[in-house]
Amino acid sequence: MNTSTAKLKIGLALGSGASRGWSHIGTIKALLREGIEPDIVCGTSVGAMIGACYLSGNLEKLEKWVLGSTRTDVYKFFKVKLGQSGFVDSDRLRKFLHENVAASDLEIEQIPKPFVAIATDLENGREVWLQKGNLADAVRASMALPGLFPAVRHNDRWLVDGGLVNPVPVSTCRALGADVVIAINLNADVINPKPQKKHEPEDDEKKGVLQKVKQTTIEYSSVIIPSGNKEEESPGLFAAITNSINIVQDRITRSRLAGDPAEVTISPRLAHIGMFEFHRAGEAIEEGESCVRHSMEEIRRALGES
Repeated sequence: MNTSTAKLKIGLALGSGASRGWSHIGTIKALLREGIEPDIVCGTSVGAMIGACYLSGNLEKLEKWVLGSTRTDVYKFFKVKLGQSGFVDSDRLRKFLHENVAASDLEIEQIPKPFVAIATDLENGREVWLQKGNLADAVRASMALPGLFPAVRHNDRWLVDGGLVNPVPVSTCRALGADVVIAINLNADVINPKPQKKHEPEDDEKKGVLQKVKQTTIEYSSVIIPSGNKEEESPGLFAAITNSINIVQDRITRSRLAGDPAEVTISPRLAHIGMFEFHRAGEAIEEGESCVRHSMEEIRRALGES
């Protein structure tokens, strides 16, 4: 690395995108292989989770878990119960974060590099930067998608998913002093994607679901993960919700990046992966790595190396 590059602070802005966010694992791994190590990490929603995981030294552990996960493992995070504030089992999610992302007692101030998780104040819609306090709690707040994840109470405020206000936190990286920002935008192709070959689980996995998951959870999950409904049928509840979220985040992302563009924007093509198809991590990780490889000339140029 030359002298001019050594003086530059690199910011990594990890965007929101639910299951598409597993591609952040591949992105970070590929950057590190190229000797590009971010000085500042900011993340929104799943981006906050992967960023926190990387900075706490658990990226390899998380990758091993996600590559071994199935639809059944995803179902276990959902708890169907009327009157609750979200469908995600908060206790199970908290345990998952503590075991695979950040220890229960790890504070943001203790991790080796500046980190911010983006959340949204549910009362006034303001963008909230979480850069102090418990790391796992900050991640939970950043990814608290309304209707699915319960809102998180933090300093007398109810916080929800940061993707509602800043899906790709380039501006946050700059505020923390980044000279060059590498942004990972997971929303670039989510609107009107080209038809893709439908992914089907293996037969033994289907059988496992039928044997191990309660019928209510199976019925619920069928609207989370598409099951091949005919085009003329009206969208299911969660299809309508997820598509609406995709539209909102696409528009916000375009607006934010137009006003404050990153030096390098990497946009994995992942529209064929549904918002809650977390079991398709292998595809997402591979796409993240591939996008970095194809962007290396641009990245080197931004860093003054060519």
